[in-house]
Amino acid sequence: MNVVIEKNLMVAMRDGVELATDVYRPHGDGPFPTLVERIPYNKEVYGMISGWVDVLRAAREGFAVVVQDTRGRYQSGGNFRPFADEKADGADTVAWAAGQAWSTGSVGMFGSSYTGATQWLAAAERPPALATISAAVAGSENYDNWLYQGGALRLGFALQWVTSSLGMGELARSASRDTKLIGRLLRMLDAMDDVFSTLPIRDHPVLTDIAPYLTEWLDHPERDNYWERLSARNTVVTNLPVLNIGGWYDLFLGGTLQNYLALRARSKDPDAHRQRLIIGPWAHGAASGVFPERSFGVRAGYDGADITGAQLDWFREHLAGTPPETPSSPVRIFVMGPNVWRDEPDWPLPDTDYVDYFLGSVGHARTSNGGGTLSTSTESDSEPASESDSFVYDPADPVRTCGGATYLPGLFIGANAGPRDQTPTESRDDVLCYTSEPLNRPLEVTGPVRARLFVSSSAVDTDFTAALVDVDPAGRAELVCDGILRCRYRNSTTQPEFLDPGMVYEIEVDLVATAYVFAAGHRLRLDVSSSNFPKFDRNPNAAVPVADARAGDVVVATNTVWHGSTRPSRLVLP
Repeated sequence: MNVVIEKNLMVAMRDGVELATDVYRPHGDGPFPTLVERIPYNKEVYGMISGWVDVLRAAREGFAVVVQDTRGRYQSGGNFRPFADEKADGADTVAWAAGQAWSTGSVGMFGSSYTGATQWLAAAERPPALATISAAVAGSENYDNWLYQGGALRLGFALQWVTSSLGMGELARSASRDTKLIGRLLRMLDAMDDVFSTLPIRDHPVLTDIAPYLTEWLDHPERDNYWERLSARNTVVTNLPVLNIGGWYDLFLGGTLQNYLALRARSKDPDAHRQRLIIGPWAHGAASGVFPERSFGVRAGYDGADITGAQLDWFREHLAGTPPETPSSPVRIFVMGPNVWRDEPDWPLPDTDYVDYFLGSVGHARTSNGGGTLSTSTESDSEPASESDSFVYDPADPVRTCGGATYLPGLFIGANAGPRDQTPTESRDDVLCYTSEPLNRPLEVTGPVRARLFVSSSAVDTDFTAALVDVDPAGRAELVCDGILRCRYRNSTTQPEFLDPGMVYEIEVDLVATAYVFAAGHRLRLDVSSSNFPKFDRNPNAAVPVADARAGDVVVATNTVWHGSTRPSRLVLP
């Protein structure tokens, strides 16, 4: 089928600002079911607009596709304020698309990451023509599980995103094309380790001049009214059919799962016609299923799994009333280990049993060579058993990020993402390692993962990190999933509460979720520390705003994990 492409139609928003819009549609009069994608990353770059749905394929298969530069980006008018204008602009664009002669008047939205967020925000406006959305690797909440996680700033994501993805776009549309400023930004991109290490965190005049919204994010470390205005979490249309797509190593996985669960909770039974969830072995920007240290196979990738096809089937069902010949399951997940796709009736899987693996130690648990244990009993088989394990956390010498759900340099090849070997990390004295006996049989862990820890600190604030690791017989320690909690936000992300030094608190670290099979002969391991830098900012262990902390504010802390029958720190696995 031939495709007609119309470029740079200027579509007026309700306040008169015009947004540059392209249309890809089948040749002929139509009308056609219509898809809308609103992107801040330049609609002229085909790889950007077709990251999760192949736009030309969609047009060839009978859809009209509207692709738009968001407000203040590239060829669109106005000023870019992340999230702030996407509700109104999204609703206005949906209404415009539905009113065109080539449109049936039934509209769906698609896209990933920020482009996924634009869908949730548009849906919050309840535009009458919006029939469905397909949001990939995105959430509807822009504080928790976007800029912040467990109360900690996602430093690597915030600075890398602003410097590489947003900053250059701001300069590209500048009439003056300040070559000196462009040069300074390029030098920053070549030295991101220095950018991440700068104290105070807000001391980036180049970035804050180009992107003043970075300062706003740092000025609001709690979830306050600023974030509430930018959120679609509580206002998303409750009866809107939604296809949620995520990745086990994607930094927005928590938001993807929360979206599915929130909408699913409003219906009595799982219904793949109304809500569907697909999770693959992907990181943000790296959806091939292949990482530098691990490949999950050809069928694991976005193309191998035909995610475009799955979305077009979804849109045909909800925009044209043509359901797929074979009904889809409500949930489709990729199970790592056996490396297979599997259909499931719901998430979490029905009848999931949650098992506590209790932390213990003989002597100490520092490093993988220590005496840290992990078992389903609180009683140690070895004597003498310790009641606690301590380590020194120095913010000037943090544990370096080694894989996981990241957004760091080398993004599109997953250079520092996914299932990396934690052996170098586990050689540090500020990392506690709790390891099980070898498994007698394979163990599947599919569902939410949590660590419930009894902790204390010599400081008034600190962080605790937790990572689930698969240790093979040769000693390789592969990261499965991880998380963090900033202790001042242990009870609420809206109101900080500092610690009483030395007092023991029970906290929960959210490791998000996984679908992973530990092979027979492998061991489970939980790594606990207080930093994961530069994925997260470093806690200075002081009662100061973290974004304002200078080198002189930093406090070295002695942090302790308690365990045993009276303080049963544990890893909770599904």
